[in-house]
Amino acid sequence: MPDLLFSARSLWRCLVGSVVLGVLVSVVAGCASSASPAAPGSDLLTESDETLARKRARIRLELAVGYYNNGQTTIALDELKQSIAADPTLLEAHNLRGLIYMRLNDASLAEESFRKALQINPQASSVQHNLGWMLCQQGRMVESNRQFLAAIAEPSYVDKAKSWMTMGVCQAKAGQAAEAEASLQRAYELDASSPVTGYNLALVLFQRAEYVRSQFYIRRINNGDLANAESLWLGIKVEQRLGNRDAVAQLGAQLRKRFPQSKELGLFERGAFDE
Repeated sequence: MPDLLFSARSLWRCLVGSVVLGVLVSVVAGCASSASPAAPGSDLLTESDETLARKRARIRLELAVGYYNNGQTTIALDELKQSIAADPTLLEAHNLRGLIYMRLNDASLAEESFRKALQINPQASSVQHNLGWMLCQQGRMVESNRQFLAAIAEPSYVDKAKSWMTMGVCQAKAGQAAEAEASLQRAYELDASSPVTGYNLALVLFQRAEYVRSQFYIRRINNGDLANAESLWLGIKVEQRLGNRDAVAQLGAQLRKRFPQSKELGLFERGAFDE
């Protein structure tokens, strides 16, 4: 079975990149998402209401986000330790700590960090998404789905398409083909521009022998600027199953011209359509 990836690097960026951006936005906004709401009739909490400890924690978190995005994971973790020491209630710091430990392949500490963030705010959808993705990688699918669905259920959550897509990828990886198709279809309805969603939906449909439906989604990718060796190879296999020899030849020519060093070209030249 082919891997459910549209480039491992691009998939990872899609699944967690916007979460890191969300952390940065929250930091710049004064961490409003983890602040307590103002009491009825009182003024809204603003940056001037921050304690010195919270300000120190926020500054350290800003530094940690920058180091994390630059790939300087150890330095980012050190800044986060200082942020959490200054203010243990800063949800975003625990969320980023979880992402860092995911990057370091330490699932135990990653889970501890995400659950600490959820103790601070049980409705933090970005944290629920990240915890769901981590649980998925451990094969804990019931718990993983529960976290994704909790994130999606939050009315103010703006990344519902990403969570539907990630849950679909996880379900497909676990062999839950029907569930994966439903989740990926929902993600596609919310964001048809995502090549990761389109590719994985096409792949699930291909694996279910829904070749005409798979053709629709993979052609949309391959007819645009976001085609890569993986999408072209899937397109070739779909067209081959449908008996479209001209389309196979055209996609093969693109693959040879644009990705001459790819493993997909080697598979194509060997006629290895079932590998």
